[in-house]
Amino acid sequence: MKPCGRGPAAAQPPPGIIRAVKVFGIAGHSGMGKTTLLERLVPALRARGLSVSLIKHSHKAIEIDRPGKDSHRLREAGCHEVLLLGRERWALMHELRGEPEPPLELLLGHMAPCDLVLVEGFKGGDFPKLEVWRAELGKPTLWPDWPGITAVASDAAVPAPLAAAAGGPHWLPLADTAAIVEFILAATNTAQRHCAAAARTDAGARR
Repeated sequence: MKPCGRGPAAAQPPPGIIRAVKVFGIAGHSGMGKTTLLERLVPALRARGLSVSLIKHSHKAIEIDRPGKDSHRLREAGCHEVLLLGRERWALMHELRGEPEPPLELLLGHMAPCDLVLVEGFKGGDFPKLEVWRAELGKPTLWPDWPGITAVASDAAVPAPLAAAAGGPHWLPLADTAAIVEFILAATNTAQRHCAAAARTDAGARR
């Protein structure tokens, strides 16, 4: 008998899910301000009546549990997955134990239905991405080496090489949350739902 959760059936993502789910990526070198931007984008998108979820990829050995807690002890005992349920949220912890990282398509299959999934940190994938770039950090843009980057949000003017490049990305002001939201909605063909708070949020985002 194969261990729970293993085998070909468990490893196969639902076919075409990355096209069935509306996905938009936020890319950028560490320290560029991706999380800060996401903190502004999520409430702005929600104010337009949209349900938003997030997948974040980390190269670190993440730990969301606490040593000594029952769930951590049972993971250490060898459980392949532990699902922890509380009064306000639940979390599924899946142990790779040397297996390759799953593809984005497989992770999307674990997400509940929503209007838009924001993705931070996945280099590959056939979905549109926006790069967060600040010149003061002294690092080059990820574009054009990362696939899917169709826009750059920055607090600086367009560098001359990018301005001269054919087929270069759209250049958006990093501080203009409303403009970035509009770009995301257009890039994913996502229609906002009627929501009276949308106008107020757009006005506040431009302040």
